[in-house]
Amino acid sequence: MDILPPSETETALAQAARRVLPAGGFGNFAPEVILREGRGGRVWDVAGREYVDYLLGSGPMFIGHGHPEVLAAVQEQLPRGTTFFATNEHGIRLAEALVEALPCADQVRFVSSGSEADMYALRVARAFRKRDRILKFEGGYHGMSDWGLMSLAPKQLANFPVAVPDSAGIPRSVREEVLVAPFNDLETARSLIAEHHDELGAIILEPFQRLIPPAPGFLQGMRDLATQYGIPLIFDEVVTGFRFCYGGAQTYYGVTPDLCTLGKIVGGGFALAAIAGRADIMAHFDRGLVGDDGFLMQVGTLSGNPVAAVAGLATLEVLRRPGAYDGVFAMGRRMMGEMEGMLRHHGVPGLAIGEPPLFDLVFTAEAPRDYRGMLRGDAAVQRHVNAGLRAAGILKGDSKYYLSTAHEPRDEAQTLEAFEAALHSLPAARA
Repeated sequence: MDILPPSETETALAQAARRVLPAGGFGNFAPEVILREGRGGRVWDVAGREYVDYLLGSGPMFIGHGHPEVLAAVQEQLPRGTTFFATNEHGIRLAEALVEALPCADQVRFVSSGSEADMYALRVARAFRKRDRILKFEGGYHGMSDWGLMSLAPKQLANFPVAVPDSAGIPRSVREEVLVAPFNDLETARSLIAEHHDELGAIILEPFQRLIPPAPGFLQGMRDLATQYGIPLIFDEVVTGFRFCYGGAQTYYGVTPDLCTLGKIVGGGFALAAIAGRADIMAHFDRGLVGDDGFLMQVGTLSGNPVAAVAGLATLEVLRRPGAYDGVFAMGRRMMGEMEGMLRHHGVPGLAIGEPPLFDLVFTAEAPRDYRGMLRGDAAVQRHVNAGLRAAGILKGDSKYYLSTAHEPRDEAQTLEAFEAALHSLPAARA
C-alpha cells in the first residue's frame, strides 16, 4: 500500500480530536489511525486505505467484522429494546451457554468490560476468603483497576514480591495489598504463597500471559498450591476465553480455576464481560445467601444488555460448530513457521511465540518465559517491522497478531510479503 498524505477528512478529524480528546485519541491505539469500517478480516480508514486487520478491535472480532449471523441477531433485537437494566431472556441464555462451556463455571455475573470483570473477581474472591492481599504475576494484565495496574509493565524492575504501580493516581497503600511473582516460576510462587498464604484473598493470572504460553506444569502447580491453602485461583480469560478452543484456555490447557473472567469474544463486538465460577464463591453476589456482611454489591447500567447478549450468543453458536477453529489454527501455524524461516534467511535473531490464533515475533534468540524475558527483545527492530507492516496495509498492535476465522489466504499472503519486505529493509534502518 502506498503511503499517502493525510486526506482533508483525516486532517479535519485529527484536528478535532486534538481539541477534544487527550493526546488526540481514545487512549487505545495510535491516534493517527482513524477507522471507518470493517468487513470480515479487513478494515478501512477514513481516507479509504484498506488494511488486513490483526488488531480485531483488540481481540473481540474473532469471527470477523460484520459477521452475518451476528448482524442478523442484533438487527432482530434492536427494535425490541437495547437495554432494560432488568434481567432479560437473552442474558439468561448467554449465561447458560457459558456455564455449559466452561469447566469452572457454576454461575455467571455480567458486567460491561474486562476491567470490571477482573475488579469484581478479585473483590468476590476476597469476600469469600476474608483476606485482603492478592498475588499476581509480573507482566500480567488484569484491567484498569488500582490492583490490576500493579507491575503490568514496570519501567523500573523491583525485587519480587514488591509491586510497582503502572499509573499515576494509584494510592500508595495498594502496593502493600499486591504481591508479585515472575510468570512460569513455580518455585518462587510456591515460596511466596507458603510465606503469605494466610494473608492472600486471591491468586490471579493469565493462563497465557500476553504472548507467553505456560511452561509445562506451571498452571497445574498453581492449581495445586491454591487448593492446598484454600486460596481462590482466578484465570483472567478476557483475552483467551473461546479463542484457543470453545471451553477457553482452562479447557485448552486442562486446568480448572475457581473463577474466571471473560470479555472480548463473548460480547460479539459489543460491551459485555463476565465473572464465572464456583457457586459457593459466586454466592457473595446474592445477599439472600450470605447476608449483609458477606454481600458484594455490584450493579451496572448495561450489564447483560440484550443487544450484547444476542451478539455473544450468535458468536458462540458459530464457534460451537465442528471444525470452527481448524482454519485459524492452520493459518497461524503457517504464518509462525514462515516468519521464523524469513528471520533465519535474513540472519535476524528472533522467533515466533504464542499460540496460532494469537502470536507475534520477538527479536531475541531465546524464547521468553516471563515479562523480563520479553524485555530482552530488540525493540528497535520490532518498531521497524511494525512500521513496515503498517505501510504495507497490515494493521496490528505493537505486539500481537490477533487472527480471526474470517482471515483468508490472500490476507496471509499479503502479510508474509510485507513481513519479508520489512526484514529486507532492516539493514538500512539499523545503519
